[in-house]
Amino acid sequence: MLTRSLTAVCLAALLATPATLYADQITVFAAASMTNALGEIETAFEAETGHDLAISYAGSSALARQIQQGAPADIFISANPGWMDALEEDGLLAEGTRRDLVTNDLVLIATGDAEAMEIEALPEALGDDRLAMALVDAVPAGIYGKASLTHLGLWDTLAPQVAQADNVRAALALVALGEAPYGIVYATDAVAEERVSVVATFPADSHPPIVYPMAMIADHNTGRNTEAAAEFMLYLGGETAREAFAAQGFGTPADN
Repeated sequence: MLTRSLTAVCLAALLATPATLYADQITVFAAASMTNALGEIETAFEAETGHDLAISYAGSSALARQIQQGAPADIFISANPGWMDALEEDGLLAEGTRRDLVTNDLVLIATGDAEAMEIEALPEALGDDRLAMALVDAVPAGIYGKASLTHLGLWDTLAPQVAQADNVRAALALVALGEAPYGIVYATDAVAEERVSVVATFPADSHPPIVYPMAMIADHNTGRNTEAAAEFMLYLGGETAREAFAAQGFGTPADN
């Protein structure tokens, strides 16, 4: 459910439009881990409204930097609060539109059909092979993974064997293709890929909470589609979107 402040902002934007809303394109910058869920939501939203969604998927860090450089995004969905905080500090978010959309879990995956294991056994199981992770100092999935391994006392041992990928879906692909036997991704990524199996889930207290905030980008950065973007923000809080997120393994923030 949308917060009252966000609902008010979105409704105000909608009421400012003519009585009959026209079809428009909405540009969404979204974390790569949202690819499957948003793909399903995109199809339903376009069929119901006639609007066109143009969704760019990448690591949250890359997307945030593009917005900082003036990329014409209407909505940004980040895989962690940090990059959204950076845009807010720069005055790039439309006031009152930010909210937490979904939550996620961090898991250890293996190529093929593998048995469950203790995370502490990973160094021995890995041997001389590589551990696939998203960029550990920039991409949220990599940041969370490094934090968790550090908390568990494994980072110093495993760091030399980490194969860093540009985003979490690229790390997932390394494991799916057998180029790395193990990887750290979100639970939702594992659901989307039949060629990998989840062998362990990282303790929730071993890393910061995995929360995906979203917000509309301020008018001076996009200058278009405010009404249509507001409509999509409301749609993301509705039943169709919630079902799509749940089917992919996303959770609901406590304040929603």
